[in-house]
Amino acid sequence: MAHFRNFAKLHRWVYETTDGRIGSNLLGIPMLLLTTVGRKSGIERTTPVAYYPHGEDCVVAGSNHGQEYPPAWWLNLQTHPIATVRVGRKVSRRQAILTEGEERAVCWKGLLSVYPQFQDYDAQTKREIPIILLRDIKPKT
Repeated sequence: MAHFRNFAKLHRWVYETTDGRIGSNLLGIPMLLLTTVGRKSGIERTTPVAYYPHGEDCVVAGSNHGQEYPPAWWLNLQTHPIATVRVGRKVSRRQAILTEGEERAVCWKGLLSVYPQFQDYDAQTKREIPIILLRDIKPKT
């Protein structure tokens, strides 16, 4: 897993340094930068995550590359469900919402359309991979 962490650090650096012009699409896979607040530390951490655009929402999977434990960013979102999301050059505040039932099935199918590898991750783990909507928090007018 260390190589994934090292690659993620480099990917995040390139994404941020180029203002999202490079890194928002990785070999045809749409990528966003997800900044969450640490559930224990309170420190913000940013992670590149593959996503599926679903209307105005972004859908992400807490697959953790098929590991038996969820990614830290998902654990953080369960404690602090508001995150900062960068898609290309656009930065927004979003609320994380765990999908269920039919909505989960639709979002899972969309995720597989952009990154079929999620199917392999699902087969590798005994846990249900959480599928999360990142819903834009619109300012009240």
